[in-house]
Amino acid sequence: MTPVTRAFRRFFAHESAGGILLAIAALAALLISNSPWGGAYQSLLQATGEVRMVNDALVLSKPLVVWINDLWMAIFFLLVGLEIKREFMAGELSGKGQLTLPAAAALGGMAVPALIYTAINWGDPVALQGWAIPAATDIAFALGIALLLGDRVPLSLKVFLTAVAIIDDLGAIIVIALFYTHQLSGVMLAGAALVMVALWWLNRLHVDRVDVYLALGLLLWLLVLKSGVHATLAGVVTALAIPMQRRDGQPLLRPFEHGLHPWVAFLILPTFAFANAGVSFEGISFDTLWLPIPLGIAAGLLLGKTIGVYGMAKLVILSGLAPAPTSATSRQLLGVSILCGIGFTMSLFIGGLAFAGQDPAYITQLKIGVLGGSLICGLLGTAMLWRKPQAA
Repeated sequence: MTPVTRAFRRFFAHESAGGILLAIAALAALLISNSPWGGAYQSLLQATGEVRMVNDALVLSKPLVVWINDLWMAIFFLLVGLEIKREFMAGELSGKGQLTLPAAAALGGMAVPALIYTAINWGDPVALQGWAIPAATDIAFALGIALLLGDRVPLSLKVFLTAVAIIDDLGAIIVIALFYTHQLSGVMLAGAALVMVALWWLNRLHVDRVDVYLALGLLLWLLVLKSGVHATLAGVVTALAIPMQRRDGQPLLRPFEHGLHPWVAFLILPTFAFANAGVSFEGISFDTLWLPIPLGIAAGLLLGKTIGVYGMAKLVILSGLAPAPTSATSRQLLGVSILCGIGFTMSLFIGGLAFAGQDPAYITQLKIGVLGGSLICGLLGTAMLWRKPQAA
């Protein structure tokens, strides 16, 4: 094995690599969007791809960017579902006491940003549809920075950050299901319900073949897509049906999760970032930054997440409901709370649902707010955590 190969193996083995690739993909999208190739970039994203099945009785025709957001992100949500199930059943969130602190912090970190965004955008009914945009945390970016900071962030805070982000993802799934679903088809929903029953029954029978669950999951994705509910939720339902163990007691869910993670971290999420982060700055002035939508998103991510996560965490700790993270100072907890304001992937995803079919100006303002707010949170959180606490 050559030194270069070994270096790449070490790079990709490090969990922070996913966050780094995500940043590179987003930066590439921004640079290309503001270069002479900007038109070609937009044409590529709008190129139509078709899938025809059953003698053309079923035709799916969508632009490339929609395929990425609907199908590829379903695989991302499959991984999210696997992580949620494992953490709640056998991981850091399996105990009631372990759940209290990150759950309270995550709830505060969703509610306060939503309230700030709503207050700033109160006069615009279309803009109000994006109230959930700053409520999301991008686990790849936030945890990637925490890992790159090494021992400047205690292990207990890395676990806390991961738990907050996972609960945040669960909240985002619920929000998408309840508030970003339109024009339901009863027939397709009934079909999806039958597939979900089949997945549950396979789990009860202890069927331990992942490919069987994935085949039904693909059918569920198609039915959910046609039902009007956002198709990515099929990934979560499929993940929750996969058993933790095989019949012989050997682990099933964890190896599958570990095998799926590199594909999501190094292919699916960077592709999503490249397809969704591109925004042309042509015609955008400094005043655009102060429009209600980008201002609401950025303020929600920076102020809302910091106040919500840190405030609720301190309240729970001071009330004695849960202990503080081991070996962590208040400054370090504040720094990690600021990192929770890196919304990026999930914020762009929710914003795309919120402003689907609206004037493209809404999407432009969405991207400016998410990119600007996430960048500020990343830099400020890093600065807060950079200085190591003085030894006692």
